[in-house]
Amino acid sequence: MKDNFNRSDCIISFGGGILGDLSSFISNLTKRGLKFINIPTTLLSQVDASIGGKTAVNTNQGKNLIGTFYQPDFVLSDTLMLKSLPKREMISGYGEILKHSLILDKKFFLWLSINGKKIINKKNNDVLIKAIQKSCKIKCEVVNQDEKEKNLRMKLNFGHTFAHGFESANKFSKKLNHGEAVLLGMIIASKLSNKKKLLPFGEFLKIKKHYSDLKLLENITKVFKKNKINKIVHFMKKDKKNINNKINLILLKKIGKTTKPKEISLKSSEIIKFLNSYYF
Repeated sequence: MKDNFNRSDCIISFGGGILGDLSSFISNLTKRGLKFINIPTTLLSQVDASIGGKTAVNTNQGKNLIGTFYQPDFVLSDTLMLKSLPKREMISGYGEILKHSLILDKKFFLWLSINGKKIINKKNNDVLIKAIQKSCKIKCEVVNQDEKEKNLRMKLNFGHTFAHGFESANKFSKKLNHGEAVLLGMIIASKLSNKKKLLPFGEFLKIKKHYSDLKLLENITKVFKKNKINKIVHFMKKDKKNINNKINLILLKKIGKTTKPKEISLKSSEIIKFLNSYYF
């Protein structure tokens, strides 16, 4: 504030999703809104954090519990920025691309089944650009209908309620980044969808094969010991989308179609029992 910024000033974020979120958050709060330009430099931020206007910061109480909605004035995504990214970061971003296909576009999922390895390994820039464009288009279509996440936008949280519990229980350690947590959350949510007789077993097997083919993170026992489950569910209960003592989840009915927001609410004891089943 000592530099006396005013509303004609502009904050430019050049980096990944965390920096973009923080910059947007500060832009929103400073004098009730400075101009904000976002230049995302990771695949994850290009297909997720830079689209939709969510801003948030993490605390020891949980993931993204302090935040606002603030749309950038301009977003510049350049795939040249991705050339130096390690494979782990590409896989992290791929998780959100895959999510968009699973919740709303089966044809896109089938296309990813053919082209996923090219995206992760940066083998074909045209394929990478197409994946980013399609992913952003899907998210924009949802956000345009429900910017403030009152209903429809909650579909974008498929796998994220689990993921945020994982990240929080892990104290946001680099041992498990956001994209990896989302990938793990989605495969677990898919298995739960099948167990609830929502997602046909054949559809679940297609998702599982996709994970296996691309060597995506799918085994919770490799990341967490059994004694961490109660802590994971503790943080899941703090999720912003919960409106009662139960945990609201977005589950799959088939590839390309989810349950309705607020349709599935489970007791924490049921989720604990489900997660414990992985250890037997």
